[in-house]
Amino acid sequence: MNPETIATQTETSLQSILHVEGLCKTFKLSRKQQKIEQTQQSHKKAVDNLSFDAFRGEIFGLLGPNGAGKTTTLRMLATLIKPDQGDAIVDGASIVSQPDQVRGKIGFLTSELKLEDFFTPNYLYDFFSQLHGVNPVEAATRKQVLFDRFGISQFAEVKVSNLSTGMKQKASLVISLVHNPEIIIFDEPTNGLDVITARTVTDFLQELRDQGKTIILSTHIFSLVERLCDRVGIIIDGRLTHCDTLQNICQGLSLEDRFFNIYKEIKENENEILQKGGQQ
Repeated sequence: MNPETIATQTETSLQSILHVEGLCKTFKLSRKQQKIEQTQQSHKKAVDNLSFDAFRGEIFGLLGPNGAGKTTTLRMLATLIKPDQGDAIVDGASIVSQPDQVRGKIGFLTSELKLEDFFTPNYLYDFFSQLHGVNPVEAATRKQVLFDRFGISQFAEVKVSNLSTGMKQKASLVISLVHNPEIIIFDEPTNGLDVITARTVTDFLQELRDQGKTIILSTHIFSLVERLCDRVGIIIDGRLTHCDTLQNICQGLSLEDRFFNIYKEIKENENEILQKGGQQ
């Protein structure tokens, strides 16, 4: 049985909780950005007609180099920015026409979102629990479990400004889950973390997956994808080039070797097209 048949049978046996269809996002480049990227183009297409599905109870990874469009994609899925074209249906809600409903269904964590330094983890957890309308008894129970799980309890009344980087990341993770969302979106979940904290976070992501949650994460770390992800989408220059299980994508190679083969092939094709265009 060929890989495409296996992939089709697998997809039909699973329930899609996130359907992404034709997402596009273009940004205007300043003159400084044009100089940095060595281009005369005034606009950059960060995400180019991106489509994929994520299934209930899986960890889906977006793998690509810096600047590939991973963060922009996740920010659109989290309704922080609007797509220029396309849509995504998150557990039945559209990111374009029903963003408020989407926000109630997801947890979103990125290093770009900072906790307010003046407040404590305890205050912030309670604040966001109330914001999401979580039952006070349920919120208190979940807070105790999560604070103990991540070692936050002894720092619960310490201002965020006085927490270590790892503790800030763990507090951010816990606060993003106050409403017990079915879909959790993480942008580079282990960036800047020490090895102990990174392991704590990745172990927890696997626990969430085992509980039936859907995890969407972006990363450029091959070992993280190999350890965590059930399926992976490779994104290069804003385009999704491959989307499948690791086994089907790797074709007997390591993920790193397979990725660079794909990257090299894409760049060679681009150069060939440019050369042909210059000869016309």
